[in-house]
Parts: sequence; C-alpha cells; structure tokens
Amino acid sequence: MIVVSDTSAISNLYQIGLIDVLKDLYGQIVISPGVHHELSRVQAQADFLFETDWIIVKHPTDQLLLKKLLDQLDLGESESIVLAIELKAEYLIIDERLGRSIATEYGIQITGILGVLIQAKKLGLIDNVSDKITALREIGLWLNDKLIKHVLDSLGEI
Repeated sequence: MIVVSDTSAISNLYQIGLIDVLKDLYGQIVISPGVHHELSRVQAQADFLFETDWIIVKHPTDQLLLKKLLDQLDLGESESIVLAIELKAEYLIIDERLGRSIATEYGIQITGILGVLIQAKKLGLIDNVSDKITALREIGLWLNDKLIKHVLDSLGEI
C-alpha cells in the first residue's frame, strides 16, 4: 500500500505521541522534500525523521503540475498531491481544506488526521478518539466542532 502524507498529520501525531499509529496502519509513509523540510523545523521531529526507516522521502517529477499547484497551495501540499498522483497512492493524508479539495479534483483518495484516528480505533490501535482530539486541541490544532461531534457519535463515544 502506498500512502503519501502532508505535514500536519505527521507533525500533530508526533506531538501527541501517536506517530507509530501511521506505521501500524500503513507500514510506510511517503513524504516529499517540502514536507520533510517543514517537519525538520522542529528538532525533535528532525531527529525522528533521521532515525526512522518507514517514512520515505521521494521527489515529485511533474514540474508543470507542481508549478500549477503552487499558485494555490504551499510547497508541501503541492508536492504531496503530485506524489500521490505519480505513485498512484491509495491515500493522501491531508487536512487543509483547499488541499483536500484540489486533491479530490485529481481523483486522489484522501483522509485526514481524524480519518487516521477513526481507522486506528476500528483496528484496536487506540482505545478512543475523544481523548486524542482533546490532545490535538491542546497542541493548537483547530478541528470543527460539528465534525468532531459527528465522528464521536459515529464511534459511540458520545
């Protein structure tokens, strides 16, 4: 299974101590050089990336598409979308609304941090999603209240 990830899910899961959930769910994650650079701004994350063997950096090759996407998105998101297309990824993990919308327009199957947590709970990798959402909010991640209520209700956590 090929899974490409943008920065936010990796960074946020790392910060709340759940980064291994990505490995447990997908085995390997592909990131772009732009995402690697964004993650490496935090020394602990840079050290983690250096030590891990399951997060792989690949360079996108379609420079025309990359340039087009850069008109609307940042480098990490743009490269991630191009990689997902080029690698025929099963999923692109991306949370930003515009990036998700554009990825969907290109036929890319997307998920986000909440989707990762839902899948992790369904597979028994985590006990609940509610506590993880609280932890994510504590580190400053904004999550839509309506969406959270829907997710927690669907999981029987409300």
